[in-house]
Amino acid sequence: MKYHLYYWPSIQGRGEFVRLALEEAGADYVDVARQSGKGMGVTAMMKLMDAKRVHHAPFAPPFLQAGRLIVGQTANILLFLGPRHDLAPKSEEGRLWTHQLQLTIADFVVEAHDTHHPIGVDFYYEDQKAEARRRAEDFRTARIPKFLGYFEQILARNPRSQHCLAGSKLTYADLSLFQIIAGLKYAFPRAMARSARRYKRLAALSQLIQDRPRIARYLASERRIPFNEEGIFRHYPELDET
Repeated sequence: MKYHLYYWPSIQGRGEFVRLALEEAGADYVDVARQSGKGMGVTAMMKLMDAKRVHHAPFAPPFLQAGRLIVGQTANILLFLGPRHDLAPKSEEGRLWTHQLQLTIADFVVEAHDTHHPIGVDFYYEDQKAEARRRAEDFRTARIPKFLGYFEQILARNPRSQHCLAGSKLTYADLSLFQIIAGLKYAFPRAMARSARRYKRLAALSQLIQDRPRIARYLASERRIPFNEEGIFRHYPELDET
């Protein structure tokens, strides 16, 4: 099946978690908003978000079209893709556990985003710098250790493998954890460098995923959008100060 992924064309954002799964799976997909031509581009994405025209219209990107099926929300898309591409455990318990981990990652993503937009997304960063500095300090000192410490322990306590979060094989949750670690290293390089020794299992997992052949080719390709100051993970040096 050929998938159509709908997400903003110039940022990694939440769509990147889906892209990584599709790339690791070797799936046939089109990143619609990044393409030109008939039926492509941002206009095509906006049409499918029109609830007046589409019964199951998504609230916001990312969303995935598989035939006539439209699936929205990052964790929901990955829940759909996982069993179809051997990126989720086969048991119901394992699939629910993987989904639970992904939802926790989603919470982490929201908190990372809110470091630079603590008041609201309709305000520019420059309009909320003071609040952002306070929010970022708490995120660096309290929330990053809480989340990373949790995932480090999950890896340590996995009875089947300490190289992945759920079961004995790589899942989409592992790919998503790699992405959030990469994003944090971009946004908070000083804070992440200081904490590197505390999360050795996470570092090992991140390196293993980075070295996987399909992921390595993707990261080196033009399909991988560079981190920038328009996405979820933004590097403002003043937010990474000790």
